[in-house]
Amino acid sequence: MQKYKKKAKNPTICLTLQKIFKMDYLPKEPAILVSSVNMLLRDEEFDTLESLCYNFNVEPEELKSYLQTHGYVFSEDQMQFRPVGYDE
Repeated sequence: MQKYKKKAKNPTICLTLQKIFKMDYLPKEPAILVSSVNMLLRDEEFDTLESLCYNFNVEPEELKSYLQTHGYVFSEDQMQFRPVGYDE
């Protein structure tokens, strides 16, 4: 697994969120996974998708591929997963 240099902007808040939401791992159900990832990126807990994935020990390309098969793509401009075709 590739190691990423960037970590959470505020590790203390991130750890607190993990305790509150019991997010020791990312959810497997696609809709909940998208919601969780988008929330963490939106609330600026992580600078990038890569840093979020590093925190949860997931490869970014694996996450993108998994969600692609469930109808979501990652928008670099919006920094969030969106339904396929949403921006067309």
